[in-house]
Amino acid sequence: MVAQISTLVNTSRLGAHLPLLELLPDQNPYTWVRNGEGLVGWGIYASTTVKGPNRFEDARNWWHKHLDTFEINNEVHGPGTGPVLFASFAFDENEESELVIPEVIVGTRNQSTWITWFGKSNQPKLIERAVANSIPKIKWRESDIDTWKAKVLTAVSEIQEDSLDKVVLAREITADSESEIDVRSVLRNLAREYPGTWVYSNNGLIGATPELLIRLNNSMVVSRVLAGTISKTGDDDKDLALAASLARSSKDLEEHEYAVRSVAEALAPFCSSTNVPDAPFVLHLSNVMHLATDVTGAIKNTHKVVDIFALISKLHPSAAVCGTPTSKAADLIKRIEGINRRRYAGPIGWIDAKGDGELGIALRCGYINGKEVHAFAGCGIVAGSDANREVAESQAKFLPIINALR
Repeated sequence: MVAQISTLVNTSRLGAHLPLLELLPDQNPYTWVRNGEGLVGWGIYASTTVKGPNRFEDARNWWHKHLDTFEINNEVHGPGTGPVLFASFAFDENEESELVIPEVIVGTRNQSTWITWFGKSNQPKLIERAVANSIPKIKWRESDIDTWKAKVLTAVSEIQEDSLDKVVLAREITADSESEIDVRSVLRNLAREYPGTWVYSNNGLIGATPELLIRLNNSMVVSRVLAGTISKTGDDDKDLALAASLARSSKDLEEHEYAVRSVAEALAPFCSSTNVPDAPFVLHLSNVMHLATDVTGAIKNTHKVVDIFALISKLHPSAAVCGTPTSKAADLIKRIEGINRRRYAGPIGWIDAKGDGELGIALRCGYINGKEVHAFAGCGIVAGSDANREVAESQAKFLPIINALR
């Protein structure tokens, strides 16, 4: 029997609290950063794609196959230290999901900063890299709003006929750039304007999501559910009144209830206890406000190990990005939406060697491929939805990626 050759993986503590996004090279950055904390990575130690009904299990198997070959020297410990898998799953199981183990990973949390690298070489030197402030001129193509309104009306009609309770319909808009876009500028713009969101990038998919699908840390789980949205005016007094109206809106509360219930029901079989607040709070972002609920739970102490792959396989797709009931909503999306979401609205984030990690839902995002941009936004449609209001909501959700490209 031939002995398996192991790969050394080193994690060392760094003295300084580093500006993570300013360390990134210009090729294939991998990021998960919120309020200056999180993880960034670059280089590719290994990568693959998965798809099909067993994609989460296949992703776990691929990750564990590599973990079995690692000799891990971790002097820091804690979530996100040691080798890390950056994952970006497609919304639909038939589309490709991206898995990457970066060669270099830098993380920071609670004033602790560390670096992970592969091999017996010396610790890589970190360089704060200058990035051009200007972004090439972007020209957005006209989108067919009337056609999308008709799709909203079709969805409302089917909901009113009691075939389903809620469906999330997405729009896609596209743009062309005069020259290739440096995604690092886009990431820095998103982080500056939306510091309370998780700013992410993985193989061309870039965005700033306010929605945390799952965080697993030492058997404790958290999921931040968002559903129900209203645009901000920029006037504090008016926005305070709008926040109050959002918190009382029967349409938005109904949409939010479906989303929270779907997450709570998905987590329940894994947890010895869960906490679901009685009412949502209003989450204020730069351009919109959302109804938000943090669902928390404690994983059961059983002989069966529960990792983040098991959780996301049950959580995705939640009512926040698909609808209720899930199967009927998914069928309607396939029938009338008319776009390929790819990895938009899918789980995105990182997973460590313990099976802990953080994955959000890929929202407020765009695909950037050289000179081409594809941006996505979705709206939850219920019986009381108004097509004009849904268009306005989708326009507000496009703004983060549009403004980051200016």
